Amino acid sequence: MSRDGLATVLDRLRGWTVFDGGAPLDDVATALDDVPPVEEATEELAERLRGHLMRLVTIAVAAEAEQRDETVAQLIERARALRAEGVPEGRWNAVGHLRRLGWAVHELLERLAS
Repeated sequence: MSRDGLATVLDRLRGWTVFDGGAPLDDVATALDDVPPVEEATEELAERLRGHLMRLVTIAVAAEAEQRDETVAQLIERARALRAEGVPEGRWNAVGHLRRLGWAVHELLERLAS
């Protein structure tokens, strides 16, 4: 491998963080709880859930899971669509959006773990 190639690998390794499976589950639990999160926390929770979704999508694509499992391919497509949506106006619309994000994270994580 060339010197530049090694430098690129080293930079990527330094920027890499270990996947923490507990963090997505905590955020999913918050989004799906019977008591919705406070309004002030909605945007921050949505952003974390979007991040979890994209990390799971990256893992699925790298493992070529969508090529072997049609359900994973559908979940990836739904995750990408949800990630592109902003938090809608109105308290209950925002809560509904958080719950859709939460279910998408849960389903994709569960499918990839099986």
